[in-house]
Amino acid sequence: MTTTSEPPVTTSSAAAATVSAAVSARPGSAPSAPHAPASGTAGPRVDVAELEHLLLGRWKDVRSHARRLVAEHDEIWKIDGISMQEHRERTLEAMKVMARDEQGQVWRAFPERLGGNDDAGGNLVGCEELFVADPSLQIKSGVQWGLFAAAILHLGTEEQQDRLLPGAMDLSVPGAFAMTETGHGSDVASVGTTATYDPATEEFVINTPFRGAWKQYLGNAARHGVAATVFAQLITNGVNHGVHCFYVPIRNPETLEFLPGVGGEDDGHKGGLNGIDNGKLHFTDVRIPRQDLLARYGQVAADGTYTSSIESPGRRFFTMLGALVQGRVTLDGSASVAAKAGLAIATKYADERRQFAAGEGQDEITLLDYAMHRKRLLPRIAETYAISFAHEELLELFHGVFSGATDTPETREDLETTAAALKATSTWFAMDTLQTCRQACGGAGFLSENRFTSMRSDLDVYTTFEGDNHVLLQLAAKRLVGDHGRKLARAAKSPAGMAGIVAGQVKDTLLHKASLRKLGQNVADAGGARAASNLLDGGTQRALLEGRVDGLVHSVAMGMRPAVSTKDAAKAQEIFDENQVELITSATAWAELVRWDAFTRALDAIKDPGTRAIMTTVRDIYGLTVIERNLDWYLANGRLSASRARAVTTTIHHLLKKIRPHAVDLVDAFGYGERHLRAPIADGSERVRQDEARAYYRELAASGRAPKSEKSLRGTATRS
Repeated sequence: MTTTSEPPVTTSSAAAATVSAAVSARPGSAPSAPHAPASGTAGPRVDVAELEHLLLGRWKDVRSHARRLVAEHDEIWKIDGISMQEHRERTLEAMKVMARDEQGQVWRAFPERLGGNDDAGGNLVGCEELFVADPSLQIKSGVQWGLFAAAILHLGTEEQQDRLLPGAMDLSVPGAFAMTETGHGSDVASVGTTATYDPATEEFVINTPFRGAWKQYLGNAARHGVAATVFAQLITNGVNHGVHCFYVPIRNPETLEFLPGVGGEDDGHKGGLNGIDNGKLHFTDVRIPRQDLLARYGQVAADGTYTSSIESPGRRFFTMLGALVQGRVTLDGSASVAAKAGLAIATKYADERRQFAAGEGQDEITLLDYAMHRKRLLPRIAETYAISFAHEELLELFHGVFSGATDTPETREDLETTAAALKATSTWFAMDTLQTCRQACGGAGFLSENRFTSMRSDLDVYTTFEGDNHVLLQLAAKRLVGDHGRKLARAAKSPAGMAGIVAGQVKDTLLHKASLRKLGQNVADAGGARAASNLLDGGTQRALLEGRVDGLVHSVAMGMRPAVSTKDAAKAQEIFDENQVELITSATAWAELVRWDAFTRALDAIKDPGTRAIMTTVRDIYGLTVIERNLDWYLANGRLSASRARAVTTTIHHLLKKIRPHAVDLVDAFGYGERHLRAPIADGSERVRQDEARAYYRELAASGRAPKSEKSLRGTATRS
């Protein structure tokens, strides 16, 4: 294993001292003890139980039950090294274990009349926790109950629910969710599959008219699925009414042979998630009864007349797809679980693993007591807390919409925007975090038994599940820019409003020039202690984070304004292309602000003063880390001076030393014990090995039998 020792401090000793003093001056803080465990420090301590309780969130009983289920059932855990076919069958058997759960965890979202709990949020919570045991199980469960069955639930009528849901719920009808096509992934509106109504037989005829229209990457399609919810262009009386969803039997449930007109291929071995039988489906003149159009939002009468409660085809399409947003919400939560598991393993190992001694006869230093190792892991712990708190608020928003308590067009739009931005950024973060954890554990991290490589391989496709992340960020950003554009349009309708826009732009420029002095950004002028203190002020952090969002959104909105008025489609596309990168960047910045706000609100719920003080420091690490990784923008746009930018990095360095004694407590509060982590490097055995080695050398030195080092002999000879 290779580790990097602490680099020299680049700021002057006086500046470093003032930053350190500012960090220590916060109420409730205490000087850090960098080489001691939390139990050996004075000052604030983390109340692990309270923090874990907070992270469990509103559905704490459901999440706790899911974790017990995972810990107690060895038969649902992934076994590395088995064949793809063995893994597929093992995952199906694990699904049956889930279906038999006495608390009906996988049925929670479904109607009480059918044995469910009408608990949309609780359903997602339980599904997310399955990642710890086997990501293939989590995703295959998501396909069965979160996509296939959810399409029936959310797009079907009550009669269709009563008829079709029981088999989907009890797993007697394994199903596929046939939306994605070889030629159209994220662009669902352009799928090539057609469902043409035949009034003579009152049937829809399903066809994939060309190779690019084949349904692709479908879980349960290669082997286990006997039915599918198929998304196709609904054509009746010569009119295409856009994409709708149809319930289509695809296999004989006894022989698992394809039904007439249905065909498919096995996707074979993949880069991860090989416990799922992904495959392709195609249809040639497959007939289904008129009653199997999932008809909540669109109906076809016997004579072929089409009706819908939503007149606008565009709004109807987005309403139908919005009903299936839970996949993105679940993936955001699953990414959080993955990051927590990886960081818990890596941090526990780094707290015990020792490498290199400061001098002869001294103990080797634990990995977490190196600045570079702290910088690799601890900011990720902080960001994982931010992701968790934001996800809990996303779950609340989702539950409010799908329970009907807060279901309005505005809240649905908020849900779609937030889910898109958070899912995209959290899955990327989790992927990068698992790789960082793998490398931080050296050779031990590359062993399959310690789980990093397996989790990372399985998580990889999460970045393109439910829409490629760049496309999702673009979706979220369009909402942000659209809202901003409407504000500009309203203001521009009057001379006073337009004058206000111009004045606001001038004021914005002057403000950000003046703010260098106002916020103490010039260390030389304002003094190092003042600069560091301001960086630890929540208002300052939020102003910097929000300022970046506002600046990016305004820049894109102004850049894309000409596209609104032009009638030249090619020109409009060119304008969009010129602004696309900044558009997507604005959504990322917004997601970071959403998480900072959620973290800040969560602090108010912490009762123990010591825990709140430590978690405020963790929040500061998250906020300043986001600012640090975007320092180029802040410097280029005059929002930070060079000296202030250096203070950001120096402050983070000192905050990481401050929370180092609490690192293990912070990952313990994630709530995953040995039965969840199942990684030998995180079970305490490394500490036993280290203690054994230290005891050996102490005893050897005390016995007088220890050999002399060549260096010491050379030193004696030189003095002679």
